[in-house]
Amino acid sequence: MIEVSNLGKVFPDGTRALSGVNVSVPDGDFIAVIGLSGAGKSTFLRCLNRLVDPSEGSITVGSKDVARLRGRQLQHYRRTVGFIFQQFNLVQRLSVLDNVLSGRLGYHPTWRGLLALYTEADKELAMSAIREVGLSGKEDARVDQLSGGQQQRVAIARAMAQEPQLILADEPMASLDPRLSDVILGILRSYNETKGVTVLVNIHVLDLAKRYAKRVLAFNKGKLVFDGPVSSLDDDLETRIYAGSLEAL
Repeated sequence: MIEVSNLGKVFPDGTRALSGVNVSVPDGDFIAVIGLSGAGKSTFLRCLNRLVDPSEGSITVGSKDVARLRGRQLQHYRRTVGFIFQQFNLVQRLSVLDNVLSGRLGYHPTWRGLLALYTEADKELAMSAIREVGLSGKEDARVDQLSGGQQQRVAIARAMAQEPQLILADEPMASLDPRLSDVILGILRSYNETKGVTVLVNIHVLDLAKRYAKRVLAFNKGKLVFDGPVSSLDDDLETRIYAGSLEAL
């Protein structure tokens, strides 16, 4: 599904966030992206959906070179990629249902979105997603009345409403306690298994990565230093990943 070749990113201030990243991701993978803060994990995910423009290299999804998409082609690609943010990125004064429906905006002309003119099919998709994340009965509640864990589930439902081919989650458990972290990752893994949708999630707690992911990508100083099954992660390898003593792949 995804082929990343020699991906690099240099920000305007000269900071090199990614260098020479090469990854192949088949359909249906559930991948944990690990590494220290500032290792390049978030930049990597944001390059995949073009929230950040790569400086070099290519990102091929299907037959499309995503790094070169512009205008309407980029808009059409982004609607197939659900992105889940650490800080939820919800409209606090709107209801759960309205926030989830915003996942359908990419499928309609701008004027329909501004007027919130969603179809009955859109509403059925949104309601199904709300049920899937365990928020039945909360459809009309304002988002600012919900707990942090509930708000993150709304954000996941919004991504599901896009009918995505790919879900990218950027440390979605960072502000949640361990119990809620398990809930969030359980929802994402269930969606991955039942829908066959590829999921890449930045996880800052290594034990969670081991419990939920099939495969791990580890970054250090902008370079991919490990790509393999979770079962390969022993104590020595983990220490070397976080100490930066592994050579880049």
